[in-house]
Amino acid sequence: MAKITLDNLAHSYLAQPAKDDDWALKELNHDWVDGEAYALLGASGCGKSTLLNIISGLLRPSRGRILFDGRDVTDAPTAERNIAQVFQFPVVYDTMTVGENLAFPLKNRGADPAYISERVNAIAAMIGMEDQLRRKARGLTADAKQKISLGRGMVREDVNALLFDEPLTVIDPHMKWELRTQLKQLHHDFGHTMIYVTHDQTEALTFADKVVVMHDGRVVQIGTPQELFERPEHTFVGFFIGSPGMNLFDAEISGGTARLNGAEVALGASYAPVGGRSQIGVRPEFVRLEAGGEGVPARVLRVEDVGRHKIVRLDVGGTVANAILDEGQPVPAGADRLRFEPEAINVYSDDWRVAPERAQGRAA
Repeated sequence: MAKITLDNLAHSYLAQPAKDDDWALKELNHDWVDGEAYALLGASGCGKSTLLNIISGLLRPSRGRILFDGRDVTDAPTAERNIAQVFQFPVVYDTMTVGENLAFPLKNRGADPAYISERVNAIAAMIGMEDQLRRKARGLTADAKQKISLGRGMVREDVNALLFDEPLTVIDPHMKWELRTQLKQLHHDFGHTMIYVTHDQTEALTFADKVVVMHDGRVVQIGTPQELFERPEHTFVGFFIGSPGMNLFDAEISGGTARLNGAEVALGASYAPVGGRSQIGVRPEFVRLEAGGEGVPARVLRVEDVGRHKIVRLDVGGTVANAILDEGQPVPAGADRLRFEPEAINVYSDDWRVAPERAQGRAA
């Protein structure tokens, strides 16, 4: 296991990057704690796989260093980094049996045969393939081959880190849930440093101790699932995390009040003057619908019943917004106003969260 340090790290696939957009990975400075489980989360093309390949040694960064427990491994080949990596699409040896595939990393390192047998049986049970250990991998489904690939990545107990690059893409939904649970249990039992790349927020939030959210080549926030939900540090985090994501409204901020669509909205804190494009963000769970009164004018567009709750789609002065109601909660007759829970409102300037000066009614 290892603490992983990204020191002034950046990467471009161009020989001479000249502008910000030329960098696939913009400068990063982070320490990833030894033994924690991280998820790299973001949309396709945001730099997740680039960063993972730099950590594993498949790609050398254009700038900066990678350190494992303080040792510079920037130029060290993958084999010297003592990591295991599982890719998006299964990589198995068709001429080998399932058991031989699982045993391969241990045999390569000259492990004791009794230990190899013990580990292969344990991993085969974990991935539900203990009855297929003597079967050739050729002819197995993509789903089964990816389970072998996952198992081979997990069979070693002495690795510095386990890296997973969207490993459940080809796995059926029911098995995805089981394998995520097993990966979490593996982390709990052995304490490996794990980094899991995904664009699926459910996978990220259920797997990781900390989620690393990436956008446009940058890490925009590292936090627990609760921190990402309650206090998104960037509007992309608010939009990307949650279903539906955070509502964002252009607003004028003055002290403890925001002015939005001709109405005043009480904030849960007081703010210094906000420059740039100022916005407030509030999740649909904290939006309340009312008929009449002094709330923010809004128009109900439609109501979608998704079983466990209702999603109310709204037009707020030309901005599409959402509110979530409990399954048994009706939409108020003639609803045309919104109220927000003040403590759940975040303030943003040019997409970045603004820290309040003080909470309303008390010192910060």
